[in-house]
Amino acid sequence: MIDEHFGTEHGGSDRHSHSFMEELICHLPYAIFSVALSLGVLSFLTYFSRLLAVDCGDVCDSSVILFHSFHFMHIVFAATGTLITFLRFSKNYIKGTLVAIGSTLVFCTISDAVLPFITGEILGMRMHFHICMMSEWHNVLPFLVVGLINGHVMSLHHASRQGVFSIFSHFIHILISSFASIFYLVSQGFVDWHTSIGAIFLFLIIAVVVPCTLSDLVVPMAFAGVGKKHEKH
Repeated sequence: MIDEHFGTEHGGSDRHSHSFMEELICHLPYAIFSVALSLGVLSFLTYFSRLLAVDCGDVCDSSVILFHSFHFMHIVFAATGTLITFLRFSKNYIKGTLVAIGSTLVFCTISDAVLPFITGEILGMRMHFHICMMSEWHNVLPFLVVGLINGHVMSLHHASRQGVFSIFSHFIHILISSFASIFYLVSQGFVDWHTSIGAIFLFLIIAVVVPCTLSDLVVPMAFAGVGKKHEKH
């Protein structure tokens, strides 16, 4: 099954099986450091906006720009990572492209918008709900296409180079997702986020690590038929 192939994804042998839960634990440090860093950056931005007496509306407007920038970059990394993983186990390029498109749009939206929105609502903030792929296809599409092209190009590299890239890209993927999620919170109304920083820290770790792990590893390997291949041996 899929679990017994996770070990090869990180340079291990097939004898070291990794369940989905173990994958989450493996990638948890990435999420913790990424969310902590994004909160640190947001703290400095909030400090200087208060120091300069910047209007809350201007803070939200600036956060909208930052959210969209990181969200679109997230799409590039998600599409690339999903496609690389799929093509390591299957050479069905059409199916891989379709899986990468679906996985990227679904999990980037969940991580960057849906879960931050739910976080704000749970913490008592009246949030606005915004999904880019429903209203900004003209911006989403170029990043998605570039991510798919990049994934196909990277899949042609030697397996050893793919492994190194997978680790590096997954960390950057999670970092970018962290920035997108935190700026979504502020841009959609949670200006006083610092009053609930502890809860936000915990919620965003979940919002980042679960969708990113599913997108980069679990979904592409499942659709590539890793489990079925294993059963034939």
